[in-house]
Amino acid sequence: MEGNSVNFSTQSTGVYAIATTPFHDDGTLDHLSIDRLTDFYQDSGCTGITILGIMGEAPKLEPAESRAVIKQVVGRSRVPVIVGVSAPGFAAMRSLARDAMEMGAAGVMIAPTPALRTDEQIVNYFAQAVEAVGDDVPWVLQDYPLTLSVVMSVGVVAKVISDHPSCLMLKHEDWPGLEKISRLRAMQKAGDLRPVSILCGNGGMFLDFEPERGADGAMTGYGFPDMLVELIGLFAQGRRDEAHDLFDAHLPLIRYEQQLGIGLAVRKHVLKRRGVITSDAQRKPGLALSATARAEVDYLLSRLAKHDSRAPA
Repeated sequence: MEGNSVNFSTQSTGVYAIATTPFHDDGTLDHLSIDRLTDFYQDSGCTGITILGIMGEAPKLEPAESRAVIKQVVGRSRVPVIVGVSAPGFAAMRSLARDAMEMGAAGVMIAPTPALRTDEQIVNYFAQAVEAVGDDVPWVLQDYPLTLSVVMSVGVVAKVISDHPSCLMLKHEDWPGLEKISRLRAMQKAGDLRPVSILCGNGGMFLDFEPERGADGAMTGYGFPDMLVELIGLFAQGRRDEAHDLFDAHLPLIRYEQQLGIGLAVRKHVLKRRGVITSDAQRKPGLALSATARAEVDYLLSRLAKHDSRAPA
């Protein structure tokens, strides 16, 4: 199936921003902020945008809203747009994937359903998912055991990639996961695994070493995608100490955002403070920041501003 003329591949590098979904305070979609957010990611140097992921509150959207978001972002974006299509059933997954590709998406992202436990179940699930969306649809394999509770070994990840040529990218979010990256790259070097792009998530928590292990970049929604782009660039230039200095300046905020339950609230607050989105509202159910937590994030931003002028003082 034809996607956007701007596509992604097994050689994709850089930063694919995981986009939040902006809402007004009343919970309706904020289309003006969606445009600003799309522009922000592109102007920050991102090489791609991923929408309707876990941080995009996709399960809270009505089907028509999901398609409206896809149409708007794809229509405005100059970089590849990946659409999260994970769903409890394959019928909904197929419908959203085919519609997304018809609208010009570059590909889709598929995560394992939380019910999977054995290697055989995982391998069979992705075979059925690819059959459902069509083997002509490029896709990203999301490996996120902390949230999805599905543990995929290196061997299972390699088998899924090997079984399905339409899988072009791994979104690596295992934790700890540095050794996993090294082992996958070693398999490729030995000729036991075909080339595949590896972009890492987890809010950028381990992005100080992931490029050194062979990752091609990041796929995460940390509120400073421009910093992530700079960081990946520094590593590519071999400027290791400068890369780690930049990472270290942002680490307190990255760490704070990793708290279960309020990570999205922190991320949206930062984007609002940066003037990208109008409201930091989440669609219910969602955990808002307490006044104390909001003040703590603002304090971290003020400290970050001493080292990085992109942070609002």
